Amino acid sequence: MIQSKAILYPRKRFGHLPGIAVGHRFFSRAEMCAVGFHNHWLNGIDYMGVEYKKEYREYELPLAVSIIMSGQYEDDLDNADTVTYTGQGGNNLTGNKRQVRDQLLERGNLALKNCCEYHVPVRVTRGHACTTSYSKKVYTYDGLYEVVKYWAQKGVSGFTVYKYQLKRLKGQPELTTDQVNFVCGRIPKSTSEIEGLACEDISKGLEFKPIPATNRVDDQPVAPSGFTYIKSLMIEPNVKIPKSSTGCNCQGSCTDSKKCACAKLNGGNFPYVALNDGRLIEPRDVVFECGPHCGCGPECVNRTSQKRLRFHLEVFCSAKKGWAVRSWDYIPAGSPVCEYIGVLRRTADVDTISDNDYIFEIDCQQTMQGLDGRQRRLRDVAVPTNDKVSQSSEDENVPEFCIDAGSKGNVARFINHSCEPNLFVQCVLSSHQDLSLARVVLFAADNIPPLQELTYDYGYTLDSVHGPDGNVKKLTCYCGALNCRKRLY
Repeated sequence: MIQSKAILYPRKRFGHLPGIAVGHRFFSRAEMCAVGFHNHWLNGIDYMGVEYKKEYREYELPLAVSIIMSGQYEDDLDNADTVTYTGQGGNNLTGNKRQVRDQLLERGNLALKNCCEYHVPVRVTRGHACTTSYSKKVYTYDGLYEVVKYWAQKGVSGFTVYKYQLKRLKGQPELTTDQVNFVCGRIPKSTSEIEGLACEDISKGLEFKPIPATNRVDDQPVAPSGFTYIKSLMIEPNVKIPKSSTGCNCQGSCTDSKKCACAKLNGGNFPYVALNDGRLIEPRDVVFECGPHCGCGPECVNRTSQKRLRFHLEVFCSAKKGWAVRSWDYIPAGSPVCEYIGVLRRTADVDTISDNDYIFEIDCQQTMQGLDGRQRRLRDVAVPTNDKVSQSSEDENVPEFCIDAGSKGNVARFINHSCEPNLFVQCVLSSHQDLSLARVVLFAADNIPPLQELTYDYGYTLDSVHGPDGNVKKLTCYCGALNCRKRLY
């Protein structure tokens, strides 16, 4: 990536990096290197060397830009907002992690000392063990800290170490490394440990993993009601599903994109990588997955969104937004979280239904054409023209079909809107190739830490929703995002 100039931030810089907010999770040191967030695979201190002298003439170099705390040094002391950090060198990093020789005031150690003297803050990232990460570690960016003092002393193993006290700068988001809490067992190991438990499994055994419902808002925990949980789409009698498409001739699992017919539909490549049981590489106009007539088996990576629920989800009651959803597991970016399930109906048949907030219009065709202000994803796909169904609605901007999860649905019906969501909607075709009847699957837009609410953008245009009287309906948005639009519609 360095040779091909593909690093996002190839030149080191002080402070926050655009797009990397406090609380961002990395699942390996390699991810940090690829972004340019921390440019060392092993070293805990990343710093600017003398090659930056022309850009920073007012400072004495080297200067540290980032440190990682991951339990590698026996002398570290972490009290969240105040940190005592041990400098680099003299540590048996690949063995018993003990100090085996004296440290010297050079390289990263000298860089932190200069940060102290010039009052230059550094990025602090904490690393913890994580069984669901492919590297078995997860790293959380916890914001900017100032080096307030430094000194040399004899460490617990009798060798000289350099110590640095860092204090977190004020005015930043609260520490999400409530990892202090997370490591101490904040994630429940069983439903018996859950406070405010209202229902042990809203799916009643239909999902591979139970989905508990918790309610800490009401004095008497009340579970979600008024709907029937279903695991697959129910089809209204007047909706005709196309015949299954021919599919590919691959055996076992699809691996050769030049021979796989489904890969050709995806622009000549596979949309998923096999990492973490399948992750979508990037959002697309539509994803063509292998279907019932394909020669490959159920473990094929090109069936990623069809696999059973992989994350331990929880439905919980929030004070302002009603029911919401979060995960007990880390969710890697690009992972499918759940499909939007309900009753597949014609849009014209639900126009007269009022106060139903669970209607999801299947607007894959409209999005691909960029109609009515929809945003194209600029990803070419080869849709067979003989399998496409023409739009029968008088208004081509209105999707012909929708999914109604009002009375029957799955966990997706409880996922709230956010103006800055961590999930995105991806249309998927697997059994047929009719865009107007694409499956709606929610994927992780970023690495999502445990207990963070799952959200996606409902996509409403302001002033686009009208009531029975014809007047514009307005609904306040409570997502809490920094750039919240203040209204849902």
